[in-house]
Amino acid sequence: MQIHEVKTKTKRQTKKVVGRGGKRGKTAGRGTKGQKARAGHRIRPAMRDIIKKLPKRRGEGVSRNHFKTEADISVVLNTGILNAEFKAGERVTPKILLERALIEKKGNTIPAVKILAKGELDKKLEVRGCAVSEGAKVAIEKAGGSVK
Repeated sequence: MQIHEVKTKTKRQTKKVVGRGGKRGKTAGRGTKGQKARAGHRIRPAMRDIIKKLPKRRGEGVSRNHFKTEADISVVLNTGILNAEFKAGERVTPKILLERALIEKKGNTIPAVKILAKGELDKKLEVRGCAVSEGAKVAIEKAGGSVK
C-alpha cells in the first residue's frame, strides 16, 4: 500500500459554495433590500407602539403620591403632647390639632392623625377622627376620656 492509496475513516465534508449555484449566495436568504435585509437589523416590538400611544397620567399628586402608603401620609402625636396642650374635658380632632399648630397640612388636605401612648395623660379628653394605638386607648379611657 502506498501513500496515495490510503483512505480516510470519515468522508470529507463538501465546502458550501457561494455564488449563483450555492446554498447561501447573493442575498444570503434575506430577500431583497429593506430593514430586514440589513446587518444588525432589529424591529421594534408591536407592543411598544401600543404603549407609546397610551396617554400619560397627568395632574397634581398623581405621580408623587402613587406609591405612598397611609403611614407616609399620617402624622404621629403622643399622649404627653395632648396632656400639655389641652385642658380637661376638651375634644381632640384633626381640625382642632391643625388650629393649634400641632400638625401641618400636607398640600390641601388635613393629614390622618395617629395617637401613641408615649408620655402621661391625666386629663379627660374626647378623641374623635384619629387613629389611636391600643396603649393610647387604654391611657385615655383610664383618665376618664373616650375614643370615637
